[in-house]
Amino acid sequence: MNRKDFISLSGLGFLGLYACGTSNLTSKEKPLAIQLYTIRNAVSANLEKSLERLADLGFTQLEIYGYDGKFFGKNRAEFQSILKNVGMEVISSHHTTGIVHNSKGTLLNNWEQSVEDLNFIGSKYMVCSYLFPEERTAEHYRQLPDLLNQSGGITSKAGLGFAYHNHDFEFETFDDKTVYDFILDNTDSDLVKMELDLYWISKAGLNPVEYFENYPKRFPLWHVKDMKAGTKDFAEIGNGTIDFETIFKAKEKAGLTYWFLEQDSSDKDIFESIKISKNYIDNHSYFKTK
Repeated sequence: MNRKDFISLSGLGFLGLYACGTSNLTSKEKPLAIQLYTIRNAVSANLEKSLERLADLGFTQLEIYGYDGKFFGKNRAEFQSILKNVGMEVISSHHTTGIVHNSKGTLLNNWEQSVEDLNFIGSKYMVCSYLFPEERTAEHYRQLPDLLNQSGGITSKAGLGFAYHNHDFEFETFDDKTVYDFILDNTDSDLVKMELDLYWISKAGLNPVEYFENYPKRFPLWHVKDMKAGTKDFAEIGNGTIDFETIFKAKEKAGLTYWFLEQDSSDKDIFESIKISKNYIDNHSYFKTK
């Protein structure tokens, strides 16, 4: 049975009849999610074929990037149709501020339309993903909490969550604290959550669990990727130094709802890296969030 036939059967209620011998497909475990940026080169070549490859690996949930008024060149109805065809759903979407590059889809360029389009395709979160180097100034840092609160207020009215995603520069000192702490301390905890990237905070030498203790329930989204010993390059999950078991034990304190496998780059074919990470996840029960 191919995937489209399977999706049709499941929609008609025949999933249970087909379940014998297909327990992995009918598992009640939390679906596996991935940040689509991981396979950005494949996506640029062929969006639907790339999503089909992820679906064949067992992924059913996505975090997307690059919305600019369209989704990878598709309008929202076209993109929604592709998602339906491959049996996937969008959980979250990444967006930049627009402070420097004020293109469509940024927080400062008709954010209401972005929220409407993401709501249309069923996304649950929208995330401020990155500050460009030109934006990393004291002036911009001081203005950032207001922008995040405003953006979070708009998403909240539409029933979506809003979060800020970190790299490592946020753990540099600013006004006697880190930029990250400044954002946490000066944003509304109901409107602005955090998408914690476990690689970048680890590379900065800080402990995620301490943040969960100090700011409970602020971290509903995580990026899960590993870090090589020595070089600190990106690694497949399980092939690096990050103590995921300890971190995941604190998921309740963090308020974890969704997490996304991500690998920014690889010394292998990226789909091979994804398979390695997925196999490790499948064999370690602490990755389950329910």
